[in-house]
Amino acid sequence: MTSRIILDESAINRTLTRIAHEILEYNKGSENLVLLGVKTRGEFLANRIQQKIQQIEDVQVPTGTIDITSFRDDKHTRHVVNDKTYQIDTDLTDRVVIIVDDVLYTGRTVRASLDAILLHSRPQKIGLATLVDRGHRELPIRADFVGKNIPTSRDESVNVYLTETDDRNAVEIT
Repeated sequence: MTSRIILDESAINRTLTRIAHEILEYNKGSENLVLLGVKTRGEFLANRIQQKIQQIEDVQVPTGTIDITSFRDDKHTRHVVNDKTYQIDTDLTDRVVIIVDDVLYTGRTVRASLDAILLHSRPQKIGLATLVDRGHRELPIRADFVGKNIPTSRDESVNVYLTETDDRNAVEIT
């Protein structure tokens, strides 16, 4: 099976810098802004975007993680928990929440993220940032901030590798 590198380490870095700037423009600064990374790689991307925003604005934006496993509608183990499925030291109510994920595909992860957030809070606005949008949506969901649109066939895989989990930074199609 052959693979093609779509983004290398420097391209990922440039892309995250651009996304950080776009988020700040969208929100007209960093006030009321919160980043929630979808476990696992979205969490690391959210942390990197937080660092970029801190370099730009000299403000540390609250950043946390969200685990949507129990909110998936395409898994047989779906059950709604009453505990918060996101971890952050800030109340999300009346905040501008940006969900950060590595790959946007069918839209089901995003839908599950929305359910998990809205079960416990009422944000002012929710946006979506993704490193890669590969198409093939099954739900009417689109990202507000996209690193790279990569048209794929359904039999291809988009693999995101980050140093925090994979000892390298790259996006490949296999």
